[in-house]
Amino acid sequence: MIVADIEATGLDPKKHSILSIGAVELEHPERQFYGECRMWEGASIMSDALEVNGFTRQECTDPKKHSLEELMQLFLHWINQCEEKTLAGHNVSFDRDFMNDSFARAHIGWHFPYRTLDLHTMAYMDATKRSIAIPHKNERTDLSLDAILSYLGLPEEPKPHIGINGAKYEAEAFSRLLYGKNLLPEFEKYPINHPE
Repeated sequence: MIVADIEATGLDPKKHSILSIGAVELEHPERQFYGECRMWEGASIMSDALEVNGFTRQECTDPKKHSLEELMQLFLHWINQCEEKTLAGHNVSFDRDFMNDSFARAHIGWHFPYRTLDLHTMAYMDATKRSIAIPHKNERTDLSLDAILSYLGLPEEPKPHIGINGAKYEAEAFSRLLYGKNLLPEFEKYPINHPE
């Protein structure tokens, strides 16, 4: 399984650009990917997005960075070495749609399928199975990544949000939910919560 997290200049893959991709292969967590690129020519920038990911407008257009096409080629090379190519993440449909649009924009004939695993559903099912109340806000579940990390005994993800950090925290959460065990050495010091 590929646990991935992207940072972008906004929310719409047709108007905004990927800036970075972080990924961890769950079955071989020592295999990790991180890459950054400049935004594609003509992409829009949302100030709110840059507040979340910490990129500056200058970094978004830095000619020294990889082009989007180069980043997607590098990422595909890494993906091809993964045993299981099912995509997973917290807001995985967002990441999948951006990556698939970027593969197409780079004229790469590969994409992630629609069948994915998302952390929200898995945490919801785990809490429900344990008869633990799910937090709600505006008549919807309110299981943010930080809420799920806390539920599993992990600290909040550092800010600003960086793709490789997101991928590592999410991979650790998946391991704790799926297997009840620690995955990455940096999280060994945090005991696994088993809420009752």
